[in-house]
Amino acid sequence: MDSEKENLMKEVVERLEKLYDIRKESDLRREVSEKISEIYELRKKKEMFIPGKTKVNYSGRVHDEKEIQALVESSIDFWLTLGEKGLKFEKQLAEHLGMNKVIVCNSGSSANLLAISALTSHLLENPLKEGDEIITIAAGFPTTIAPIIQNNLIPVFVDVELETLNIDPNQIEQAISQRTRAIFFAHTLGNPAQMDKIMEIAKRHNLYVIEDNCDALDSKYNGKLTGTFGDISTYSFYPPHHITMGEGGALATNNHTLARAITSFRDWGRDCYCQTGEKDTQGACKNRFNHKFKNLPEGYDHKYVYSHIGYNLKPLDLQCAIGLEQLKKLSEFTKKRKENFTKIYETLKKHENKIILPEWYEGAEPSWFAFPITIRENSGFVRTEFVKFLEDKQIETRMLFGGNILRQPGFENIKRRVVGDLKNTEYIINNTFFIGVYPGLTEEKINYMIKCINEFLSRY
Repeated sequence: MDSEKENLMKEVVERLEKLYDIRKESDLRREVSEKISEIYELRKKKEMFIPGKTKVNYSGRVHDEKEIQALVESSIDFWLTLGEKGLKFEKQLAEHLGMNKVIVCNSGSSANLLAISALTSHLLENPLKEGDEIITIAAGFPTTIAPIIQNNLIPVFVDVELETLNIDPNQIEQAISQRTRAIFFAHTLGNPAQMDKIMEIAKRHNLYVIEDNCDALDSKYNGKLTGTFGDISTYSFYPPHHITMGEGGALATNNHTLARAITSFRDWGRDCYCQTGEKDTQGACKNRFNHKFKNLPEGYDHKYVYSHIGYNLKPLDLQCAIGLEQLKKLSEFTKKRKENFTKIYETLKKHENKIILPEWYEGAEPSWFAFPITIRENSGFVRTEFVKFLEDKQIETRMLFGGNILRQPGFENIKRRVVGDLKNTEYIINNTFFIGVYPGLTEEKINYMIKCINEFLSRY
């Protein structure tokens, strides 16, 4: 009896000690979180805008103490690879988009590589093969084009519209050949492409559609979010984009087979699609040691069967912890982007004889990544003059990515097909640049930008 009491007391003591440790850790975590808030407030107090001295960035990270707290909390748990936070982020982004499946990765560029690679998977009934063609644009970002080349496919370049800067749907039809299998394009600077027309063409010719939505998270076309029209869409969470994880990206699809192929290519080419760390009884297949593959011993561990020539393109759970907090702010970020864009647009309307203002389709609701400015012919000045003036005033500018990608050193000699003369793309490389509209631009900074823009344009 004494032995039973002794064991019971020992168990009670152990439980109390464990409870104490849990409470102690909880108190310490709370203390760390409070200190982070204090640090954040101190930093905010130091922020000051001095016109002409302080850099007016074209974009950048926008956050408060919540993101830092989430990052530190995740680091205390010390789950360094992709884990619980990543799964939660995938679920919440999928819910926001209204898509069946989201797969996170380490960048938007990697997302584009995974999207094209997935279309070559043996899991598909009719995968893309070497020499197949993908219609795209030359006035885009290099890593929208690069995955086509890296997968031994042929990019077919069509022109863009000068006012929307988006792929010209009328040229898509002209570009289609017997080897055309897909259309891959970005919603330029958050401005939705003409999705009804593009999807009609794709359906009629049985083409895959991949939307590079890296600059367009939360943009809409006819009430539907961009990135939800095609077979796959891609996203970037690099600091300039609509939400950030630092580095990071994602893909969205409603197609289970494509989702499995994307996950395999992301995870070393592994055939198993259970989550990392899941036991055989917990996983999606519950069949870890019961497979038979040609050239492998019977029952070979499914976690070490590789059915694609894959990569390791996963993000860290630390990054996804930040992403979860950023998602909560997305609607407010979108609202602010639209407000900043409108202020600049209204100012520039009086200068339409010198610059081409951006246009968007009826039914489009852009969540603008940036504000594009295209210099008109015979305006009295050239782009370099305008850009240098703004940069001297500490206002950041950027080119429209590669301009004409076929003029870039790395793309000069690629195998490709070009439809038409790319007239508008050629105009863009010489006359287009953009400035910022991101949520970190305060009213004071926007007003300063407007003042400087008016100062320059009023000279001509």
